[in-house]
Amino acid sequence: MAVVTMRQLLESGVHFGHQTRRWNPKMKRFILTERNGIYIIDLEKTVQDIERTYDFVKETVAHGGTILFVGTKKQAQETIVEQATRVGMPYVTERWLGGMLTNFSTVHKRLQRLKELELVDFDDVASSGLTKKELLMMSREKEKLDRTLGGIRNMNKVPSAIWIVDTKKEHLAVAEAQKLNIPVVAILDTNCDPDEVDYRIPGNDDAIRSVSLLTRVVADAVAAGKIQRSGGEAATEEEPMPEWEREMLAKADAHDAAVAAQDAEAAPVQADAEAAPAQTEPSEAPVEPAEVAEPAADAQTEPAAEETPAESTDQA
Repeated sequence: MAVVTMRQLLESGVHFGHQTRRWNPKMKRFILTERNGIYIIDLEKTVQDIERTYDFVKETVAHGGTILFVGTKKQAQETIVEQATRVGMPYVTERWLGGMLTNFSTVHKRLQRLKELELVDFDDVASSGLTKKELLMMSREKEKLDRTLGGIRNMNKVPSAIWIVDTKKEHLAVAEAQKLNIPVVAILDTNCDPDEVDYRIPGNDDAIRSVSLLTRVVADAVAAGKIQRSGGEAATEEEPMPEWEREMLAKADAHDAAVAAQDAEAAPVQADAEAAPAQTEPSEAPVEPAEVAEPAADAQTEPAAEETPAESTDQA
């Protein structure tokens, strides 16, 4: 079954590129045609690349990997948070901090600081041993760290791969990933450089519906990888089952229920059939004495027939 259909891509506007004057010549092989000054992306190639990307993400997560979701533009922020949270993956939706990957040891220290501040009760001034001003400063520090690093608070090492919406805007994240040889998975619009991306999905990275659809596909791949890693067990809330798998499971349950109902209807009929011979066997047993008594009756009638001629001779 296809990960995503051509109709879904068309309805989400994935095929719309940028204006013809804003393009990267390296993207020419992914462009189908031009309409009203806008490039149209070849969705057949998009579907092929989605399948390839889906398999890569699934296998990466199945082997214990982590996917970092990155999208700081307004069109992507809400979707990135929703899908990354759904599958329990780290995400970045605010400004990308320089060194977030290449200097992760320092970033990890800031994450530890954030966790320490989360344990502080800023409303209890008396027992904290701090002044109101000190608590206020710490509260502001916590808010800043939570805003910039809150999405990666549970990331203890650099990710295995990184999902990016708009590589032009997230050029710092792309550069750091390339330095560390971290695979880059991204949406490629007609103004992007395909050489910067390891696993590409040609498509519209500006429309909200397009970004939502493609990010959901990547999140579904993460969920499938987690299910495979756990040995095929049913998905939990943190590891949701894709919609197509839920439909297959529902059909299987309906089939099993129908078979069970047929077995339940056949059980009383079979029980009656087994009970019928047991009821007829006792009634046949008394018949045998009647059959044995028939010769005795014949023996009594035969002498009567012999006496009849004797009586007739006496009368004569």
